[in-house]
Amino acid sequence: MGLLKEFKEFIVKGNAIDLAVGIILGAAFGAVVSSLVADVIMPPIGALMSGVDFSKMAFELKPAEGDKAAVVIGYGKFINAIIALVIQGFAIFMIVKAINSMKRKAEAAPPPAPPADVQLLTEIRDLLKKN
Repeated sequence: MGLLKEFKEFIVKGNAIDLAVGIILGAAFGAVVSSLVADVIMPPIGALMSGVDFSKMAFELKPAEGDKAAVVIGYGKFINAIIALVIQGFAIFMIVKAINSMKRKAEAAPPPAPPADVQLLTEIRDLLKKN
């Protein structure tokens, strides 16, 4: 029963739940960025390059024979993946930058002034030190 109790405590902790939520949101964000690259960014780039479809760009190593498919290196899909990686990396960088900026603002805020009685006692202490 101790193992189940430890597992329950682990799962209920915020870190495990935050990690799970982050993974789910990251996967969804990845799908959105992949669609952005494949469906929005690459078609205009392909149109500017005389109608080139990057997702179909490949180097054929061995042609198809009978019912066997051709052996190809799909470098066009790789180009799409690189562009998606750059976009995702930039988006994550901007999120982290915003969070760090908010943390710095919170750290830079001056501490609240001590109560009047504490200020008075501090002044008395400082005057006694001088004498």
